[in-house]
Amino acid sequence: MRLRQLAIRTVLVVAASVSSLLAGPADATDLAAHRALYTLTLASSKGDDVVAATGKMAYEVIDACDGWAVRQRLEMMITNRDGQDVQMTSDYTTWESKDGLKLRFRMKQMTDSATTSEVAGDASLDAPGGPGVVHYTVPGESTKKLPPGTLFPMAHTAAILAAAEHGKKALFIPLFDGTTADGAQDSSVAVVHWDPPAASKWADLSKLANGRVHVAFFDRTASASEPDYEVSMNYWENGVADSLAMDFGDFIMDGKLADYQPQKSGC
Repeated sequence: MRLRQLAIRTVLVVAASVSSLLAGPADATDLAAHRALYTLTLASSKGDDVVAATGKMAYEVIDACDGWAVRQRLEMMITNRDGQDVQMTSDYTTWESKDGLKLRFRMKQMTDSATTSEVAGDASLDAPGGPGVVHYTVPGESTKKLPPGTLFPMAHTAAILAAAEHGKKALFIPLFDGTTADGAQDSSVAVVHWDPPAASKWADLSKLANGRVHVAFFDRTASASEPDYEVSMNYWENGVADSLAMDFGDFIMDGKLADYQPQKSGC
């Protein structure tokens, strides 16, 4: 079973590689502080290793005045072909400055009661458009360079939304989100469609444009021809997603927004 990442990228400041594609700069300050709860169900299995799966994901974005504080907790119960139930848990927290230049991160993954992966540290960009550096404290002390154009998660989301609003269909952006100890990854973003405001069970979302976005993540190696992880979601222009599909390679999970609460800024 290939479960490299349980943490969904919070897909996703102005990077030079992105600003040339946009009519205006991506502005992460326009994203919405909110709490969201998603129910997860098995959409399909590409092999016979996974026969059933259920789960939930809690996601919170806090406007911390000078930055965004994000916490995401993902829990899945996976049944394998031998009938064994395996509990998979991921706890992911970040703080990202609103200028997109600094990031603190911690991610912990567990299988049943055993920790299988843990990453923590901080990263910074020299200026909008990078380059930058990441300093890991867990699993061990190390430093890696970040390539020019790198975006952190909230700035990455803002860049996607800005591109969609300006009619762009594709973006190719280096992303560092702190979910692995391998440094930055490449992200390939496809805006499937972007539509005017439409009805939603959540009243404040009904006033906003929205559309489908697909993001694939690749390791930054010459041999990386297949994505490491893929996610497709219906985004609203404030950065809230009300449906998503997570492709873990061996199986795909669908997520539906079960509860949504906008949060006010304390600034």
